Amino acid sequence: MANSGLQILGFALSLLGLIGLILGTILPQWKMSAYVGDNIITAVSMYQGLWMSCAFQSTGQIQCKVYDSILQLDSALQATRALMIVGIIVTVAGLGVATMGMKCSNCGGDDKIKKSRITMTGGIILLIGSLAATIACSWFAHNIIKEFYNPFAPVNSKYEFGLAIFIAWAGAFLDIIGGAMLAASCPKGKPTPKYPIAATRPPSSTKEFV
Repeated sequence: MANSGLQILGFALSLLGLIGLILGTILPQWKMSAYVGDNIITAVSMYQGLWMSCAFQSTGQIQCKVYDSILQLDSALQATRALMIVGIIVTVAGLGVATMGMKCSNCGGDDKIKKSRITMTGGIILLIGSLAATIACSWFAHNIIKEFYNPFAPVNSKYEFGLAIFIAWAGAFLDIIGGAMLAASCPKGKPTPKYPIAATRPPSSTKEFV
């Protein structure tokens, strides 16, 4: 049975991973304009995220615009949004379940085997949430790479990876490690004796005389 130190470490890593997923989902720097080709203009940097697009000027001014309609967005961006939201919600649920089963928590009763099963369930839920976030980030990254190497795409419309996608990737990675640590709280049954207990015979009340 996993010790409490391993459970606390797994919970802390999963919590940091959740923060990374939330920050990565909110930040608009999922992809940034790539400066390729002959005409390189560095006065304005374009960033696009899951919820808005921003323009960073060399003077320090930032202009952001929220996407007007969900129906106007491409299916890949909508799917990435949905997977990231699902990943965050499932990760929060996994942390809640794992909290009830941890040894340092008073929830879940006093049965150690039951608490270990609850912690293991929370770890599995965390792994599912991190898997959803990993798929979302990888899918978005694949679309960036495909558009970048598309020979028919205009040079000024090509993008590369932004900071937010790396933060989301790191959050999903931490959730995978933390969820695996919590899922390692596999309950074990009560130990059985290796050797059979010798049957004891009650002492005889009569004595034999020679």
